[in-house]
Amino acid sequence: MPMAAAAQERGKTRFYVVERFFLENGTQPGRLAEFFSKWLIPTMGKYHKGPVIVLEAMAAPHIPQVVLIMGVESFEQMWSVSKSLFADKEFYAAFDGWESGEPAYQSQESMFLEAMDYSPEIVMGEKPAGAPRVFELRSYHSPTARQWKLLHERFAGPEIKIFHRVGVHPLFYSSTVFGRGRPDLTYLIPFDSLAAREKAWTAFGADPEWVKVRAESIAKGGQISAVSDISLYKAAAYSPVR
Repeated sequence: MPMAAAAQERGKTRFYVVERFFLENGTQPGRLAEFFSKWLIPTMGKYHKGPVIVLEAMAAPHIPQVVLIMGVESFEQMWSVSKSLFADKEFYAAFDGWESGEPAYQSQESMFLEAMDYSPEIVMGEKPAGAPRVFELRSYHSPTARQWKLLHERFAGPEIKIFHRVGVHPLFYSSTVFGRGRPDLTYLIPFDSLAAREKAWTAFGADPEWVKVRAESIAKGGQISAVSDISLYKAAAYSPVR
């Protein structure tokens, strides 16, 4: 079945589950990679056909860190996938083994994000040739709900068009339903390399239309994003989306 048709059949991704695993140097990164690559990702593929991304931190507040992102149609679907995983006897045995003995990770953080109306759909396809892409995860926190609304209006209007012109093509745009930093805008951008990322953001910052749009935005709503959180990752070798 063509990938675009498969995406239509599975339904629109309306939410993203983001699981961050904060690790200690030593055995934890290798043990997590083994469990994820041999058990979690293959078993999840039996019960979930939507997008799944596994990222390893390159520049983030905590390293080592692994991020699991899963796109779902509903909260009920997320819950169904979770129940199916732990009802799978072989998977549960592997999970129990992973968590036995020394701690499997230092701590974990979960977020549930709602895809915005203007968010594109991630189409599962062939993995790019060469080195795994660099992924930039950006979150902007707005001081008020009013400013959050203005932030999304700016993105849905002129900002995305400017993004595409300079080489910034996010996989999704979202807002946190529960988790830290609400109200916010969170989006994930793949780049072929760090050099490609630098080139794109330099072009964006110097773009005359962006300078104009930003000035108009500040005049209308003030500083509509007060805090930004930016981290860089590379796709794990076993990530379904790379």
